Amino acid sequence: MNIHGLKLFYHVATTGSFTKAAELLCISQPAVSSQIKRFEHELGVQLFQQQGRGVVLTEFGIALAEKAQHLMAIEQHIETFVEEYRLAKTGDLHIVATYLPANFLIPKWAAIFKAANEHVNLMITTTNTKDAFEQLIHYKADLAIYGGGISERPKEIWWEELYEDELWFVVSPHHRYAHQTITLIEMFQEPFIMREKGSSMREHLFSLCQTYQVEPPKIALQFNGINESIRSVIAGYGANFISSLAVREYVESGQLARVHIKDIHPVKHKISICTRKNEKQNLLVQNFIETIKRSL
Repeated sequence: MNIHGLKLFYHVATTGSFTKAAELLCISQPAVSSQIKRFEHELGVQLFQQQGRGVVLTEFGIALAEKAQHLMAIEQHIETFVEEYRLAKTGDLHIVATYLPANFLIPKWAAIFKAANEHVNLMITTTNTKDAFEQLIHYKADLAIYGGGISERPKEIWWEELYEDELWFVVSPHHRYAHQTITLIEMFQEPFIMREKGSSMREHLFSLCQTYQVEPPKIALQFNGINESIRSVIAGYGANFISSLAVREYVESGQLARVHIKDIHPVKHKISICTRKNEKQNLLVQNFIETIKRSL
């Protein structure tokens, strides 16, 4: 396949115009049209069809443009890798993270890293587990920092566990179980405030139910963010099962209180740094990982 033709097609597809693609690539519009026709002839499949005075992608053209997007991302990744390897101290570093590390760990790590690498453009995106891994696999991110279980990790990902925190049951300091030690069955009689289905905290809670063969609690309120669920418990309603990273300051300041549970093992939540498997890490990724390890 003519890769140059594929790249040219991709630019026409994404700009929606032969003229705009020509301007972007600094070549003439007739040259773009001619090369696209040659590329269609090589493939033996029509990529564009006439619509009014313009053209639109065919069904196959739409599908090919989506595939070509992955190739363009890989090409950009390789170009960035070469440039960063050559310069070491400059370039872009794209980090994608799930909510817990993004809010409670990465700010410190990013500040330390930037102090030593001021010319590196550090971009951090907070998202859910599925999207974080998809961005990493498709070269839209250089590394992912993830909090969650082993079962959620795709086979294409290499990970290293760097940190773990304990999950706590917490209630308002005025709750009857505040600072008490009770059974898991008693705890689960309370209404719970949790994040949405699929969140790692919620999965840990229901895994605990299965391990100790008790009925799960009623999820009385559901939020898409940790802070919202914490604020509702502070306001005096229900209980939460949550990372100590997220609530330690609230417990120490007296805004929340722990509830201790008899005869269960502490539940740990692991934070891992993830990269693509079987790929040599560029120097910026290596430096960021070393920054994290030194700060732990």
